[in-house]
Amino acid sequence: MKDGIHPEYKKTKISCACGNVIETSSTKQDIHVEICSKCHPFYTGKQKLVDTGGRIDRFTKRFNMSK
Repeated sequence: MKDGIHPEYKKTKISCACGNVIETSSTKQDIHVEICSKCHPFYTGKQKLVDTGGRIDRFTKRFNMSK
């Protein structure tokens, strides 16, 4: 590798709004995020799939699919 063209890679801490701290390596120092894998609804299993406005019913009517 050539000298002087690569950014400095150092240890850093990623802090989430929920209080979770992850230690990793990065070119940036002390990163603050709003949501992480510990509090994100998809990863915690609390994600809700909502049928807004009867989308499934409209689909079945449109394509003449009966149950």
